[in-house]
Amino acid sequence: MDIFLSIVATLLLLTGLAGCIVPVLPGVPLSYIGLLLLQLTDRVQYSTRFLLIWGAIVIVVQVLDYVVPAWGTKQFGGSKRGVWGSTIGLIVGLFFGPWGIVAGPFAGAIVFELFDGKNAKQALKAGFGSFIGLLAGTIVKLICSGMMIYYYIEALIK
Repeated sequence: MDIFLSIVATLLLLTGLAGCIVPVLPGVPLSYIGLLLLQLTDRVQYSTRFLLIWGAIVIVVQVLDYVVPAWGTKQFGGSKRGVWGSTIGLIVGLFFGPWGIVAGPFAGAIVFELFDGKNAKQALKAGFGSFIGLLAGTIVKLICSGMMIYYYIEALIK
């Protein structure tokens, strides 16, 4: 059973890493589930504290993944409408697969900025901020999943 759990954990960790880039997959939670499965084996025993801290990190990263594009819009001069547009674009983009999740916040910020009376240059700047926020969120997710893979490998080597 340990071998089966270790194999499934490996697949989840690798799928989680891919999910950090492919927006449809919940990357960081999948990686965390991989760690939890490894915990169920006789070979690896993480501390309760370790698992709780990583569980909290996973929750924070998932929440930030939806907040950071709107924050990026604001940081690049977007108005409240641009921030709302970025958020609505992200939600609508969920229905259009990976490209929708990338393009949705960008397009939403631009459209709502244009409706707010901003010129095209200002609207594009706000949309770019949304894209930068999305990119920053992706980097954070990759770091988290990468760290979980590190702890997984470290546990198996011992």
